Amino acid sequence: MSIRVGIFGYGNLGRGVEAAIAQNPDMELVTVFTRRDPASLKLRTPGVTATAAEKAAEMADQIDVMIICGGSATDLPVQTPLLAKCFNVVDSFDTHARIPEHFACVDTAAREGGKVAMISVGWDPGMFSLNRLLGEAILPQGKTYTFWGKGVSQGHSDAIRRLEGVADARQYTIPVEAALEAVRAGENPELTTRQKHLRECFVVAKEGADLARIEKEIKEMPNYFADYDTTVHFISAEELQRDHSGIPHGGFVIRSGKTGMHLENDHIIEYSLKLDSNPEFTSSVLVAYARAAYRMSCEGMCGCKTVFDVPPAYLSPKTGAELRKELL
Repeated sequence: MSIRVGIFGYGNLGRGVEAAIAQNPDMELVTVFTRRDPASLKLRTPGVTATAAEKAAEMADQIDVMIICGGSATDLPVQTPLLAKCFNVVDSFDTHARIPEHFACVDTAAREGGKVAMISVGWDPGMFSLNRLLGEAILPQGKTYTFWGKGVSQGHSDAIRRLEGVADARQYTIPVEAALEAVRAGENPELTTRQKHLRECFVVAKEGADLARIEKEIKEMPNYFADYDTTVHFISAEELQRDHSGIPHGGFVIRSGKTGMHLENDHIIEYSLKLDSNPEFTSSVLVAYARAAYRMSCEGMCGCKTVFDVPPAYLSPKTGAELRKELL
């Protein structure tokens, strides 16, 4: 029996989830819920049509897991708790500073509905989070460093687009090369947030918009830009489409540590990603964790979960015997 999946939202992430479901034969897409006119959406999955977002609760018995594809700034804090009362859900909430708050809110809703809610799934938070945990557990004497980019941050770009007077935007996160080299050399530098990354924004403003105000609001935005050296470029829609239409990303998690009775031996653990499409990779992670959420629900679990709570075997469609034979 296939795992029946619903998608809530059909932007870059939602389209990526649709493509990822097609690559997983143990899953089937039931529908895409949208705040737009459902008739205006042209889905790529044969035989599947879109449904109005306000009708989601009416289909609770037809969907095993709902993958929520809204933005972290304003969508997910509202959508995930609301939907977790009716569905097993997975989201990609990525405002790191607010994860504990989001977890608490979603946990209450999921327990009320007896559902499993998987939050902050993706590559960071997500895959990078797991590698930070593994590095610290294996090398307790050491330091962990996370570098993002160079690449387009969907969450940060979305946060800019929601500012008054902004028509479109792309935000690039760029590692400071000198800091990255020092970490790889095992120097264990003490680095501030500002010393590790730069942020570069390309913004299309609406006609007549106050550019100075927009730039100020971007640079002072808490949790997104306030702690970084940020450059803002105002460009035309044509330039944005020509030069910044792709959504690449990637980054590194590095654990530099020591072992031995006198800490005489040095070790470096490095996990890296180089992604042609940030949303499509994130979508693929969401789909794997949707499988885990479904399995955990079938076992009678409920409440909010993160990637730390999921046994790796639950992510794979393979049986335990197959995993032990092929991958162990």
